[in-house]
Amino acid sequence: MLHAIAWTKLHIEVDSSFSESLIILSDVHLGNDLGRFAADAIRRSARVDADLAALLEHYRDQPSPAGRWRLVIAGDLIDFVGMTIRARDGEVMTAPNLEERAHGLGNTADHARLKLRAVVARHRIVFAALAEFVAAGHSVTIVHGNHDVDFHWDSVKDELRAILGELAPIGATAQADGAGGAATMAARVDFEPWFYYVGGLAYIEHGHQYDTLCSTEHVMAPLSPMDPQRLVRSFSDVLLRWVVRPTRGVPEYGHEGMGVFDYVALGFGMGAGGVVRLAARFAAAVVELFRVRRASLSQAARVLREEQERRMASLALATRVGVERLRALAALQVPPVTRSARKILASVLLDRIALAVAAFTAVALLILAAPHHAWSWPMLAVVLASWVLAHRFLSRQRSQWFGEKLDNNEVLVERAGHLARLFLTPFVVMGHTHTPARVALAGGSATYVNVGSWHEPEPEPDAERPYRAARTHLVIHPPAPGATAQAEFLAWSPAGPRLFRHPERA
Repeated sequence: MLHAIAWTKLHIEVDSSFSESLIILSDVHLGNDLGRFAADAIRRSARVDADLAALLEHYRDQPSPAGRWRLVIAGDLIDFVGMTIRARDGEVMTAPNLEERAHGLGNTADHARLKLRAVVARHRIVFAALAEFVAAGHSVTIVHGNHDVDFHWDSVKDELRAILGELAPIGATAQADGAGGAATMAARVDFEPWFYYVGGLAYIEHGHQYDTLCSTEHVMAPLSPMDPQRLVRSFSDVLLRWVVRPTRGVPEYGHEGMGVFDYVALGFGMGAGGVVRLAARFAAAVVELFRVRRASLSQAARVLREEQERRMASLALATRVGVERLRALAALQVPPVTRSARKILASVLLDRIALAVAAFTAVALLILAAPHHAWSWPMLAVVLASWVLAHRFLSRQRSQWFGEKLDNNEVLVERAGHLARLFLTPFVVMGHTHTPARVALAGGSATYVNVGSWHEPEPEPDAERPYRAARTHLVIHPPAPGATAQAEFLAWSPAGPRLFRHPERA
């Protein structure tokens, strides 16, 4: 057992109407390798899909102490951002714009539906197992992550429900509920744009809203002020579509931490013209980032803020958490990089590039002037010292803004402490970082769990992050009367679920 939590300082009652055991996992990223333009596309192993299908089959047939199971996917089930596919004539109603013709279909509702169908065709075994899980009487809640914000569109949600109905065994729904068929089955598939919360038991969200490179301004109304038919792009989205996906050799993860020399070396490694092509892609990405920033300051953005408020009020009523608590939750989020011109420049290292160019130019001029002016040599020392100091300042500032090595694990832990107090819950669960973690909060009265990833590991795993794609999940059982909630942090193995042994941090 992860641990049975006894509340000594606070007495928390679990919602009495809740009668399900939770299975929580995150970051499956289905479709991330679908149609990638780069020549070195990483193909997902069929074992990942087979393991996920086996997990769903296991819990489908395993009795739940609470009566039934609810699978909560804490974001990034589908990688709508990562896939790069094109449409044939007549397949979509919204004509692709210039960027979508260059980088693949975008995030309009009809583009997302076509992408979803392509993902289901690629990963049919997973969706068939999910359909059987729901048809057996269990439920699914999909929390939106930064890679599947496309579930914002009601038509995309309905498309997935329809797909699961198509894949369900004939007669299975009627056998499970006696009546209702596909409509009853569809009612068991829920979508949460922000978080999933069971009072006194668990608070679950993806975690990207605490990551300035991935957050969006309005989590409940993530539309583009420039074109409300499309969703707003985060910094990570832009870099992924404009630079990472089209460029051979750029890793899917960790590219945000690459430095100037890393990209220069990569460009030269691409052969003649490589630096020029890479620089052109970066320039286009920077232009897009500033377009996003300009739109965020427009009148249309103010309309979206009003829509966000309306939706928050509706959510507060539906979840009974109160609008003031939702506002406190929103205050914990970090603004996206695209709100600040300085942060945009720092995020793509343009501030340090500009500093280096200015310093190099000054050094060159002073060396040329040295034979004629004795003061050139002391000035040269001043320029070099100023360059070093300014570079260190910009590096420290970038670390403050984006975290050391752009790693958000510590940020999520810090926010989880606030969430545990705000929602008075023993478990705060997130994903996003792909790194499984278990951390005691509030003196041990609550626990933060990052459920890791079901994503394919990189070809050369980072030694500092060895647990990527550990196939981890968290199971939480609501307490019996007079008892405490029970939870297990598990990893899937060929023999079934086993305890995931990861060093616990206090």
